[in-house]
Amino acid sequence: MTNNTANTGLKVALGIAIALFIGLAIFSSSLYKNKVTTEKQLTEEKATVLKDLNAMSEQYEVAMTESKEVNQNLVEAKAEIDELINSLKKSEANVKNLMSYRNKYNALKKEMDIVLAENDELKVRNTLLASTLDSTKVQLEERTMFTDSLLSQNTELANVVLNASVLNALNLKGFGVIERSSGKLIPTERARRTDKLRICFTVAKNKLVEAGDKELYVQVIDPKNNILGANEQITFGEQTLNYSVISKFNYEDSNLDVCEFITKKSDDDDFEEGRYRVNVFNGADLVSSSQFTLK
Repeated sequence: MTNNTANTGLKVALGIAIALFIGLAIFSSSLYKNKVTTEKQLTEEKATVLKDLNAMSEQYEVAMTESKEVNQNLVEAKAEIDELINSLKKSEANVKNLMSYRNKYNALKKEMDIVLAENDELKVRNTLLASTLDSTKVQLEERTMFTDSLLSQNTELANVVLNASVLNALNLKGFGVIERSSGKLIPTERARRTDKLRICFTVAKNKLVEAGDKELYVQVIDPKNNILGANEQITFGEQTLNYSVISKFNYEDSNLDVCEFITKKSDDDDFEEGRYRVNVFNGADLVSSSQFTLK
């Protein structure tokens, strides 16, 4: 009887042990499967984030390639993304890390939309400026040869690239005037009757330019290729400019009409008959050209 009881107890204990072993095996198998599934999901998510970041980097690369000028915002944004890509490649794939990288990607995506929109606007502006520059080059090529110093200067100016943050001169006009003793000015096309040359233009409003004291350089060239007025020289980097007068004014973020005068060397001198050329420069950049004739 005792042996039967002992055998029964042993069998029960063995059955429980076997059941526990089977349960543990099932539980361990389930944990392993869950771990494998989780690791697979994290790996896939990491690959997705990397793919998104690489696509974003490529968009910046394309934008930088299309831009004729280096846009520092694009360069800095791409560098930030590339640094994030390298960091993600080296990081451990866990939920906390991937959530952090996904949040950074979303933030950079919003920033990219803004930067690329600004870059597109800049490209449109540069296209319009390039068109203006092409027109200016044609005018320069049609003109007669200047003096050696002026020829060197115009060679430099043929390669000028206008940018959006400069003041431009519109409606540039030059003409002769007779000055009465009362101070009244009467326009004339007669060279011998001309007392002064009057050069007028409109400084165009530009929101990218801060208000304050500004200056433009006016250059007047007579029919014999002489630069009238002060005929003084100023240097901008490697470029030099001979100007007739410095037009100084206070810019207040609105269109501004400006006029300057060029006088004769002496009362006994007369202005030459023929075509006069007028150029207005912002620093070394040619922003407007015009011409007029005295008979």
